[in-house]
Formats: sequence, structure tokens, C-alpha cells
Amino acid sequence: MRSVLVTGGARRIGAAIARRFGAAGWHVVVHYRRSRDEAQALAASLPSARTLQCDLADEQACASMARTLASELDDWRALVNCASLFEYDSHDALDPDVFARAMAVNARAQVQLASAFFAHARADGGRRVIQVTDQKLANINPDFFSYTMSKAAVDAAARMLAQAAAPGDRIYRLAPGAILASHDQTDSEAERSHRLNLLRRRTDASEVAEAALFMAEGPLASGQELFVDSGQHLLCQNRDVIYLAREESLSA
Repeated sequence: MRSVLVTGGARRIGAAIARRFGAAGWHVVVHYRRSRDEAQALAASLPSARTLQCDLADEQACASMARTLASELDDWRALVNCASLFEYDSHDALDPDVFARAMAVNARAQVQLASAFFAHARADGGRRVIQVTDQKLANINPDFFSYTMSKAAVDAAARMLAQAAAPGDRIYRLAPGAILASHDQTDSEAERSHRLNLLRRRTDASEVAEAALFMAEGPLASGQELFVDSGQHLLCQNRDVIYLAREESLSA
């Protein structure tokens, strides 16, 4: 049975991706760090699924997780690297702890898993890595500075891995826009800020999940990138939309 590992799969966008793969007939491995109850409930709702706990900041645990899955799954075709830390720091107040966590989880762990997947996973019909990045790499601003640096690092790594991939293996970049309330946003703030895109609409997590499944099953060439952001990456926003919406509210 086709299998997929979705990191950060217990909650938010990761959960939407896990549900979409499950509905399409995949066996889904739902990775989580602390969200055990959510992961177990999600796995129980899918036709074929299991959960797997791992702190991606732990390099040894991350490597062990990849080796274990590779030995257990007969047809491990896809890895969706969705887990991510989104913590605030700024260009003029770079937080060393935030930086270290972001680079460990958002960059190093993602590349480590992709490398181990390509080195060890057994699969019929080729293997796919889908790296979830962020539209803001094309629409850069200095908010969430360490987070953005980590996403830029893994974006570059994905392009290099795509060049080095063996025939039949492919790696993609999936860049969502503002989807769900994040950081310290309220739901009402998210409703305003997430419409700051060309279509003036909220992009839904299900759209990101559909794109991930298409990348896993479709005929895209290795290295391609897909934006799911209602055109947000085509704008020039000098701040994160969280703060742009708040500035609009203050000036209204």
C-alpha cells in the first residue's frame, strides 16, 4: 500500500494533508511532537494510518525515525515535510534561541529526513519529497526573521536535492500563503489579514492538501514549486500580514 509520512501531521495544515492522502487511499503516518491526542484521533479517522512521535529538534531521534520507517514500510512513496516552528524575532533583535530552534526544526530536520528517505525508503514507482515552504520567500519581509531564514535554507536545499535526485525520484516545494490564524492572531484578525492577496480571499488548508497530493501523484518534474496563496507572493508586502492588517485597523 502506498505510504506517506506527514511531519506535523496532527494539527493545522499537516492534518489537512494527512486527511487528503488518507481519502485518496494512502497509508498515512501522522508524525507529531506533543499533540498525541490529536494525532491518535486523526489516525483513527483514516482508513489506514498510524502515529509516530519524534522531536525533530533531536537529530538522533530524527535519524532513527527515518530508518525505522524505511525498514517497516514496503512502499514508502512520499514524505511531506510540513512540521514547522513559527516564532517571532526581528532583524534588530535576533533571538539566538529562536534562531537555533528554527534552523534545527525548519531546516536541518527537513533536509535530514529527505536525505534519509532517498537513501533508505523502498517504493514502487518512484519517491517524492514535498517540502512545505512559504510564499514569503518570494514576497520577503523582515518579520519572523529566523523563521524566514530557516525557510530560505530549506528552499535552497530542496533545489539542490532536486538536482542530485536519482532517476525516478523527485523533490518539490509547496509554498502556502496565510492560511490559518498564527502567532498571536485572533480569528477576526486572521479573517482580515488572510485576504491581503490578489484575489482578496482566504486560501483554505484543503487547497494546500490538494496540491500536496497532486505533487505526490502527478507528473511534475523534479524541482518545481507550487504557490497556494491566492496570489499573495506576487505582491510586495514589507511586513507580515499580521501587522499589515493591524496597521490598517489603526488607520481606519
